[in-house]
Amino acid sequence: MNDILLRNDANAVATLTLNRPKALNALSEEMLVALQAELDAIAVDSSIRVVVLKGAGKVFCAGHDLKQMTAARQVADGGKAYFNKLFAQCGKLMTTLTKLPQPVIAQVHGIATAAGCQLVASCDLAVAAKGTRFGVNGINIGLFCSTPMVALTRNIPRKQAFEMLTTGDFIEAERAAELGLVNRAVPFDKLEAETGALAEKLASKLGVAVKIGKESFYKQLEMGLEDAYVFTGAAMAENMLFRETEKGVAAFLEKRPPEWDQEPR
Repeated sequence: MNDILLRNDANAVATLTLNRPKALNALSEEMLVALQAELDAIAVDSSIRVVVLKGAGKVFCAGHDLKQMTAARQVADGGKAYFNKLFAQCGKLMTTLTKLPQPVIAQVHGIATAAGCQLVASCDLAVAAKGTRFGVNGINIGLFCSTPMVALTRNIPRKQAFEMLTTGDFIEAERAAELGLVNRAVPFDKLEAETGALAEKLASKLGVAVKIGKESFYKQLEMGLEDAYVFTGAAMAENMLFRETEKGVAAFLEKRPPEWDQEPR
């Protein structure tokens, strides 16, 4: 794989590391392409049950690559075609995180700004080191963070999101946890262990059940109440027919841990 993105697989967990520390792991065109390719590969890899996304160096991710974006303005149309393509590519990546069959955990430290904050918000779960700062700061340079806003407003309350977007102010990890942007804020020296423990716990669950659950989770959020119950009722009925679920129910009734074959239904 390209050195800007590293992958390590262990115990059914794929860890993807943004590896541009000198550029604060900015989401360059190349980084977006590399992330998209790796997530597409993971989506069809039945050996992987959880994904952890983290950044190398001092920070998680400082957003889009502003130097690259500035260079793109030096063309006849001022970069309009480039920017349309860039933000469409970024939107596809963020949507892929939500649609990925496996849960994705962001392991966050340092800063997560603009598209970096969007990346955290697009993951299913997030663990942050205390001292980490989160922001959608584009407004400070005259660029409203419209695309990061999509994920942010699906994570935290409306007024707090609007304040972040219009002031460009940072929030600390503890406040991010209070608002629901991250699941928990932990001391930096425990960040990797806490994230690993969470990933290990998710990986121990029946993979096909987690897959159907994640898909149902996001789809029902977009539905009205009655439609959501119809949809999720059908999903539970399908889940109950899995052979491995039958094993899990039997193990519970017999007061013993389940022994699953992670592949078949």
